[in-house]
Amino acid sequence: MTFKIYFGGPLFNEMEQMYNAHVVSKLREKYGNRIEIYLPQENEAINDKSGFANSLAIAQGDNDYLEEADLLIAVLDGVTPDSGLSAELGYYYSKERPIIGLYTDVRQGTHGNQKKIDALDEVAESQFSYINLYTVGLVKLRGEILTSSDDLVEKLEDYLPKE
Repeated sequence: MTFKIYFGGPLFNEMEQMYNAHVVSKLREKYGNRIEIYLPQENEAINDKSGFANSLAIAQGDNDYLEEADLLIAVLDGVTPDSGLSAELGYYYSKERPIIGLYTDVRQGTHGNQKKIDALDEVAESQFSYINLYTVGLVKLRGEILTSSDDLVEKLEDYLPKE
């Protein structure tokens, strides 16, 4: 039985699509036929933006894969997590299945730099990233958040059925 993964994240520009494809390629290369990954941008029926798919087709198309998935990988990067991904995450959370968040923002942590901490007291001088804490909480209640694609590739092993 193949372990099914839904790989969710923003997919509306070349950079986002290239990143998603890069990470999914790394996962497919390492785990081969042990996993089956649904990457929404590969579903041209609903995500080829030169074509047309209405909201119902998009919602049902992705929900069909969310229903079957054993794991959701959620790319949380960006100014805020992608709104579509946030909806998918909430939907999938209700299935009580595991979620791995991928949040690679380099502004995380103090790196031992007191000036970064002191700047928090100045208006509009925060040196840190922000991510919606409700979204973070949903991911952590079902799994964990990793900070690099390399960590994701290695950590996925812990979620796969033992051979």
